[in-house]
Amino acid sequence: MLLSLPLRHQVQKMVLPTTTGKTGFAIVIMGVSGSGKSTVAESLANAIGCKFVEADDFHPPSNKEKMKSGVPLSDSDRFPWLESLRNAIRENIEHGHNVTLSCSALLKKYREILRSADCNYQPGNYTQCKVKFVCLEAPIEVLMERMKRRSEQGLHFMPSCLLQSQLDLLQLEQDEEIIRIDATMGLGSILEFIIDLLNKNWN
Repeated sequence: MLLSLPLRHQVQKMVLPTTTGKTGFAIVIMGVSGSGKSTVAESLANAIGCKFVEADDFHPPSNKEKMKSGVPLSDSDRFPWLESLRNAIRENIEHGHNVTLSCSALLKKYREILRSADCNYQPGNYTQCKVKFVCLEAPIEVLMERMKRRSEQGLHFMPSCLLQSQLDLLQLEQDEEIIRIDATMGLGSILEFIIDLLNKNWN
């Protein structure tokens, strides 16, 4: 278990599935390839007792083949994918269930699609939105090494040659209230940092 038992119980009081008629939360772990999104999102879901959604599972084969060939996705490739993720989030939170999602979500317009999973979301009202974002950040050397290792092990379709295009695309605006975390910290430290924020700010 990655978290201490007292901390895990403390968090569960807040994030276990909510009562009927209330809306759940979605926590999107975002960032470029190699930042550790899937590992953190899945581990967080296990720690707080909610569902984990892997965005890569929603890509059609054509998107995966395009990326595997070293070709960046266009908005026309991304929008249907993001809309399917939005629908998956909405299905959970509308039934009072909390969910974590790993997704690059590099641009504000992409994040706005995901935020619209909250039917009550008013554009710009980030504090009240039930879809929250945590961005994992690391030096490019660390990201490249992680991607190289992952590729050698056959664990992912994304080639390291696309990393720079993702870094160039990444857009973070201060007013969006995105939590930014050093992805070079240990997994346990990252989880405790996020969970502390859950208890303090998103309760």
